[in-house]
Amino acid sequence: MYPTPAQQAALLQQCRHSRSVWNLALEQWSMWTRDKPATPGFAEQCRQLTEERAAFDWLRAGSQTVQQQALRDFNQAVKNFHAGTHRRPTWRKARLHEGFRIVGAQASRIVKLNRKWAAINVPKVGWVRVRLSRAAPDAKSYRITADRTGRWHLAFAVIPPSIPAPGAGEVVGVDRGVTVSAALSTGELLSCPGLSERAKVRLKHLQRRLARCHRGSNRRRRVKEAIAKLNARAGDRRKDWVEKVSTDLARRFDVIRVEDLRIAQMTRRPRPKPHPARPGVYRSNRRRAKAGLNRGILANGWGLLVQRLEDKARGRVERIKPAYTSQTCSVCGHCAPESRESQAVFRCVACGHQAHADLNAAVNIAAGRAVSARRETPVQVSLKREPQLATST
Repeated sequence: MYPTPAQQAALLQQCRHSRSVWNLALEQWSMWTRDKPATPGFAEQCRQLTEERAAFDWLRAGSQTVQQQALRDFNQAVKNFHAGTHRRPTWRKARLHEGFRIVGAQASRIVKLNRKWAAINVPKVGWVRVRLSRAAPDAKSYRITADRTGRWHLAFAVIPPSIPAPGAGEVVGVDRGVTVSAALSTGELLSCPGLSERAKVRLKHLQRRLARCHRGSNRRRRVKEAIAKLNARAGDRRKDWVEKVSTDLARRFDVIRVEDLRIAQMTRRPRPKPHPARPGVYRSNRRRAKAGLNRGILANGWGLLVQRLEDKARGRVERIKPAYTSQTCSVCGHCAPESRESQAVFRCVACGHQAHADLNAAVNIAAGRAVSARRETPVQVSLKREPQLATST
């Protein structure tokens, strides 16, 4: 979206109304205790909102649709929390959670200007110019958001159709890593693009400047905006790479197998290690090394890649247990930690097979091989075959 300065101020005002209503509903819900009756639901909160709009001019100046949808979003967040699928709803903060939703007949007020541009009538804002990344769908709602760099985006609530399978029966395994973002069982090594070396140097320089700035100063605000622009550039490149790779895999293969990784648990900070003999003193837990690994995992878009694959190839993505897939030989099925010589080299100690470690793991994932805790793998050779020495070729 490309709003004018006056329209941008009006959009920010709508975001403030949505954020205020959300925070009021969260405060009302958080004050509940066991000795109190149940907190008001969505219908009761809408009646309370009508009374508040009649009492306060600043709330009445905003769109009632925006404020009601904030209550509906909060109601859905509470249901997801009780269902165990999402975390507890949190407070919405300025410059971090900027956005609101429009539903109903107002969501269809869009006019196409030419092949790339359109205009949409936002309540209490007016006609805002929008650059189309795809054809505008016939949607019943849309959401307007603003990121930390000040860019405005509009997303229609429409589920696009999935990509049809080619029908050739091809199966591919995808092994995700830090050095190699995605290794395919076909032998392809894919790397997620990030910031250039020059941009990384500038990012480090800006982070050092940020550490020297006073909190609340204008210089600190400008430095934070410059850092946000660099991070947004890296995020845009990562999302673009994920979209292209996921579309290519959905078009080429009928079945896509990936490791069932728990990324949220893998990227947690390590627990502190208290010293047993010295109270108040902690041992080294390699926190900085773990932080670097977490950044590498998140920068390669592990979770986003699988999420987009499941969206585009519905029912054709299979999650395989990741246990020992990188230590198992894709030829003979022998599992040994010694076979993984380094990050990129795999040499089986039983049959001598040598390959790229990520490609070997991708072949195991494509075959659907899972190893139990006892490292028992399906037998790949005849049971009557004599055991072979590790040094034999």
